[in-house]
Amino acid sequence: MIARLSRLGLVLLLPFALASCVLAPGKFVSTLRIDADRHFTFTYVGEVIALDLGDDMLKGLGDTSSDSATNPAGDEGDGDGIPTLQQIGFQAGKDAPSGDDAKDAAKKKAAADAKNREIAVTLSKEAGYRKVAYLGDGKFSVDYAISGTLDHAFLWPYNVDAELVFPFIAIELRANNTVRMKAPAFANDTSKSSGMGMPGMDKASSQLDGVFTLDTDAEIVSQNNEDGATTTGGRKTIVWKATPLTKDAPTAVLKLAAK
Repeated sequence: MIARLSRLGLVLLLPFALASCVLAPGKFVSTLRIDADRHFTFTYVGEVIALDLGDDMLKGLGDTSSDSATNPAGDEGDGDGIPTLQQIGFQAGKDAPSGDDAKDAAKKKAAADAKNREIAVTLSKEAGYRKVAYLGDGKFSVDYAISGTLDHAFLWPYNVDAELVFPFIAIELRANNTVRMKAPAFANDTSKSSGMGMPGMDKASSQLDGVFTLDTDAEIVSQNNEDGATTTGGRKTIVWKATPLTKDAPTAVLKLAAK
């Protein structure tokens, strides 16, 4: 049942994987300042990793945990979970190396590098990017900083031309003068228990190494850092560490001054 749910989730996500670029944080330092008067500044300095989820999605759809992948002829094995000779032969045929594998891999890498260089150029044209450099092997060096007023929601990264999805941070305004901040990419939660995790995210999450700091003079309604906030001179600071072991995304709700 879980395998079927996982395949269904992959089918739903497949169009995004084929048409869009999913980015993930590597080693970084990021800050978010939100003032009670709704002024904010967000910065991110460090590595950004581009995930090629297309192949991983397709592999997930044909995962060997499914009945059709391990059981092309509908054979149920010996009933003890031990594969039959037919199943072993089928899997061996799938895994057999091809003389064209190296050429195919080189072509895919060249295509991915070309796409990532284009993404770097596209992002460099967007306000806030002080530096975007493609380092190779799907890794970028990014220096981003932007300030503004919270009279609308804020997502980063988000770029229509580069077709970026899965923002690192989202700031949501609410009707009662509160603002909710969540940074889903600064945690390693692939929702494996539901069978709906996004293939390829484990590899990126293994490189997660950063510090995210929220600085505010607004009232903190709630936050999920067990160390709480540090208060200095009327401002409150919350610091989250992001590592492969981090399961809970940094989250906070703040009360802003009434307009």
